[in-house]
Amino acid sequence: MCEHAPIPLEPIGVVRREGDTCRLEIALRHADGLKEIEGVAALDVLYWMHELSDEDRRQLLVHPQGNRSRPKQGVFSLRSPMRPNPIGVTRVELIEREGTALVVRGLDAHDGSPIIDIKCARAPAADR
Repeated sequence: MCEHAPIPLEPIGVVRREGDTCRLEIALRHADGLKEIEGVAALDVLYWMHELSDEDRRQLLVHPQGNRSRPKQGVFSLRSPMRPNPIGVTRVELIEREGTALVVRGLDAHDGSPIIDIKCARAPAADR
């Protein structure tokens, strides 16, 4: 059994869907963390998949991509949203910064998803 202290997790913002782009509305208290972000082309956005039920979070075996013709696999071997801690991560293109909001393309989060963190996307090891 994994014993640990509680994990303090506080969203830094919220996702707002706008057609084929999303606005990442970052809380004012985290504005300093956006300094120089305009120079970054790609970001990894971590978000909480807030629409999953407790039952969804208990599923540890799922059909890959929901395809019932494929045998079930463990969620840790897939990118399935069904998982004990529904943390999503998507690499996105940064289109522009508007104050404390980032306009991005390619995010698969739902409208209203809490943003957990944003990281500069690293190039593959071969490209460094």
